[in-house]
Amino acid sequence: MQKKSDSLFQLAVIVSALGFFVDVYDLLLFGIIRKPSLSDLGLSAEEVLTQGELIISVQMLGLLVGGIVWGILGDKQGRLRVLFASILIYSLANILNGLVTNIPQYIALRFIAGVGLAGELGAGITLTSELLSKEKRGIAAALIASFGILGAVTAFLMSKLVDWRMCYFIGGGLGLGLLLLRVSVYESGLYTQMAQTEVQKGNFWLFFNNWNRFSRYMKCILIGLPAWYIIGVLVTFSDQFGKEFGIADIDPGQAIMYQYLAIAFGDLSVGLLSQRLRSRKKALFVFYGISIFFICMYFLQSGGNATTFYLICAGLGYGTGFSVVYITMSAEQFGTNLRASAAISVPNMVRGALPLIIILFKWLRELLGSYVVGGWVTGMILFAVAIAAAWSIEETFGKDLDFVEK
Repeated sequence: MQKKSDSLFQLAVIVSALGFFVDVYDLLLFGIIRKPSLSDLGLSAEEVLTQGELIISVQMLGLLVGGIVWGILGDKQGRLRVLFASILIYSLANILNGLVTNIPQYIALRFIAGVGLAGELGAGITLTSELLSKEKRGIAAALIASFGILGAVTAFLMSKLVDWRMCYFIGGGLGLGLLLLRVSVYESGLYTQMAQTEVQKGNFWLFFNNWNRFSRYMKCILIGLPAWYIIGVLVTFSDQFGKEFGIADIDPGQAIMYQYLAIAFGDLSVGLLSQRLRSRKKALFVFYGISIFFICMYFLQSGGNATTFYLICAGLGYGTGFSVVYITMSAEQFGTNLRASAAISVPNMVRGALPLIIILFKWLRELLGSYVVGGWVTGMILFAVAIAAAWSIEETFGKDLDFVEK
């Protein structure tokens, strides 16, 4: 078995970071160019909102499906094959997305892109977690996530320089270019060693046939839900919230750019804090607290200005840096024969929960008669669930990953 490395700058980490950069560019691109792209296809202002909610929900459904499929394949066929196949699929889907002429085509291609996008981050973190020493794997995950998040900033800048169709072409081209780097990356030694045994690999149902495993799996999902409440509700539909707060001309694309630029720093900070505290859970709770503080700031705005609104979105982004912790914990919770299944499917289960979060938000805003009140009550529920799950989950800092699930 290959020797664990202490270097944070080996090719696997670099390729995973670049891969997540392209992943985030493509994942957030629709939120950034939602209004111009749908308007260009002839939709009214009301349809831009309703069809936008539908398309982002379908994309997240694709992530949910892809998370399960790529997770199973990652344990059965290897981490590298998943990286290769997922990048190829979402790259081609995005190139085709630049050619759409109607909404059904748009919906179908965002679903396919979602399936492809599901494999990138989890496979990359699984691979680097198994290649690096246990002292360095948390920092490596933070570096991958913090660099990758800059893909959202690039997507926003591209949306200001070129039209929405060219934005999709650029995303697809970046992905295809990334495949050229992938050929020099080696497979995980832990996976190679495990693959030679008779142990069950990538059996997704193992998460459900044992209460302890099922509990670990569900907790990993629940602790991540607040991230996509912040991203998929508060920031993606920031223009609508801005109107409710009496703040005109909020650009969702710019709000996403501010948020994701700050997430890059949050990811790095939470990784360093986790290392300093020698605890994933303590770092997670600190960043939950930061997120809750800025959510309160978000909903207490009234008659403010766009600059303050965008700065609060940046604060929300910094707090959302906890995402890298729950994904790393998901990889560390499970044995080598289920590690990719967990690390790939968990963040995509969280992403895939966005349609349910939006349904909850819609129900609450209608029940309570207020867009704003429905928004903050949705957040209260999701954070209560996440904190309860995080409180009882196993601490995994420094855990030896050389084990399998029976």
